[in-house]
Amino acid sequence: MSLKIGTRGSKLALAQTDTVCRKLTAMGIGVEQIVITTQGDTINGVPLHEIGGQGVFVKALDDAILAGEIDCAVHSMKDIPAVRPSGLVTAAVLKRDPPADYIAYTTALSNVKVVGTSSTRRRAQILRHDPDITIKDLRGNVDTRIRKLNTGEYDAIILAEAGLIRLGIRIPGERLPPETFVPSPNQGTIAVVSRADPSLMETLSALDHHQTRTDVAVERAVMEQLGGGCFTPLGIYCYASHLIAEVLSLDGRRTERIETDVQSIENAREQGRILRGRAKSLIDEAYATLRIAP
Repeated sequence: MSLKIGTRGSKLALAQTDTVCRKLTAMGIGVEQIVITTQGDTINGVPLHEIGGQGVFVKALDDAILAGEIDCAVHSMKDIPAVRPSGLVTAAVLKRDPPADYIAYTTALSNVKVVGTSSTRRRAQILRHDPDITIKDLRGNVDTRIRKLNTGEYDAIILAEAGLIRLGIRIPGERLPPETFVPSPNQGTIAVVSRADPSLMETLSALDHHQTRTDVAVERAVMEQLGGGCFTPLGIYCYASHLIAEVLSLDGRRTERIETDVQSIENAREQGRILRGRAKSLIDEAYATLRIAP
């Protein structure tokens, strides 16, 4: 068997796809990588919420699978929208890398005044920690973000720790504890999306990590009930059935949060509904501020 595997062309996307390809090759399966450009790769000058959210990194690869141009695609699972096209499945969820955010800096942390991020969640969490910090938008791949840090545009930038690990990048900074700076749902997780073809799904299922799939399924169940996407500052993290989820105001001054053990996906959905009820004003406020109809 030989598989055509789609990927974005960024260094991080290619590194993640290489991980999947090595695992498949070790199983005796031939692979061919096919690079596909997405809308998220071609529009770099504006925050994600202004161009449609994380799904802009996924649609072109979804379309290529459905058109038969590729058999499957490799994604950062946090980029995959909650609503998926008919005919596609998440065939494999790899063992999760560290899900935490990482703050990289060029000065003493106590001297950091300007932080770069275009994530509404990261912005709100940093402002909650220190409301005197100035947040400046930051887009681009990991190399671009680090270059902007090193040229002095920012005192610090926020990155996903998993991305640095996958790229083999070491940079001064420190992990932000996920219990406090709650990550995006599914952060640190690589997923393989394929056609809903039983033989293809069976082959790819060998890459699946059960505990990670369970944890990220809980996170997605909560996310689906909240419905905030990347427009609302929200963090959702589950490890071994222990769930932490929070919704913040855009300025980080107000937070609604739950922390509990969950025993099933339906239990996770119920927790999501509870949190949405408590955080409705924060969600509505974020949509109104960003001029996006809920």
